Amino acid sequence: MSTAEHSPIRIFQVATGNVGTEMIKRIGTHRDLELIGLHCYTPEKIGRDAGEIAGLDPIGVTATGTVEEIIAAHPDVVTFHGVFPDEDLYEKVLEAGINIVTTADFITGHHRDENHPHVSGKKVTEVLEAACQRGGSTFYGTGMNPGVNQILGVVCSADVAEIENIITIESVDVSCHHSKDTWIEVGYGLPVDDPSIPDKLEKYTRVFGDSVLLMADCFGLELDEVTFSYELGACTKDVDLGWYQLPKGSLGGNYIKYQGMVDGVPRIETHLEWQMTPHTTPNWDIKGCYITQIQGDPCIYNKHMIFPKRGVDLSDPANFASIGMTVTGLPALNSIRSVVAARPGIITSADLPLRGFAGRFKK
Repeated sequence: MSTAEHSPIRIFQVATGNVGTEMIKRIGTHRDLELIGLHCYTPEKIGRDAGEIAGLDPIGVTATGTVEEIIAAHPDVVTFHGVFPDEDLYEKVLEAGINIVTTADFITGHHRDENHPHVSGKKVTEVLEAACQRGGSTFYGTGMNPGVNQILGVVCSADVAEIENIITIESVDVSCHHSKDTWIEVGYGLPVDDPSIPDKLEKYTRVFGDSVLLMADCFGLELDEVTFSYELGACTKDVDLGWYQLPKGSLGGNYIKYQGMVDGVPRIETHLEWQMTPHTTPNWDIKGCYITQIQGDPCIYNKHMIFPKRGVDLSDPANFASIGMTVTGLPALNSIRSVVAARPGIITSADLPLRGFAGRFKK
């Protein structure tokens, strides 16, 4: 579904959790975007002004709660920022001819197909692709990691003649991501020897296997498999984050590897070096950045470091959390015009033009 090149793109946003709330604030800074609607799952939010929900002055957009109201508004695109996908909503919106950009658990679709069977018995990607073709709409999943982090890895290889191995690493303090639902699902706070933790970690993070497959697609490399491995860090004392509690001996950090294998050798990898607290054993040297390492001819080492805007006080937990939510959601906002202009169907970051990753200058 296309829109005029210079007219504002009309957005109907879904969800107002941490990322969604931040994106309401950020949409207003984009000259080419206009928020026309807000879909909420929490009954108490329905009927309230979107600005009020986000902690702003009223902006004249009232939260609604049904898919029918999304479709009736005729937006150009739905931005979906729920913690978990809503594939029923996706299908209805796409077949109505409305594009979707989401930050929820989707990069290539392999993970959803393998680990989250659709109620119809079909693969998720088959259902969504069919809805896109019926409606002439486009579906795109992104984020900082997985998402931009792997695109940075691909771009860093542009001057490498022969690649032996490439690793993209997220080395971050994740306590800025104030989403209890997320961390409960992952197993943080459970005793580190709880036998359910490995399955929880893999189930929630398996979308990072998609990120390895995305890079493999860009490199034209056929992988035999994508493997999962992990190390767990146990809290050395009780930790109270204010919004989440981690008892002594519970999971407080991890080092996860998703490795794309060829003939038993890891060729394309994504690593997750996460710390909810520095008080764990083992303890990793958290660098607070995204790293690309390429072994080849020549070798490449690149750091993508993120700092707050000048004057922002990071000792305020709200400001610290805002950065994490911003870098998660902005890859979706910045891609919207390119997604709206794209062919119908499921697309990935490999299908977007370079301008699909471009930020915006200040008004």
